[in-house]
Amino acid sequence: MSARTKQRWIWLGGTVALVVLGVVIGLILQNVGLGLLLALIVSIVWLIATESRRGDNTGVNDESTGIEV
Repeated sequence: MSARTKQRWIWLGGTVALVVLGVVIGLILQNVGLGLLLALIVSIVWLIATESRRGDNTGVNDESTGIEV
């Protein structure tokens, strides 16, 4: 299995786990919709972080483009 395929399975498994966790949190808060919304937001952040890490763009200080936080 190639590294890219393995990374996609890891991302997919993490996303499924986040959705399940969102449903559980929603059940605890007695609002499954809110739990799913929170899971969706965290999943999008997870996707951005994973793609950023894969592209070696994990730092926020990049002097070549003038980006500094």
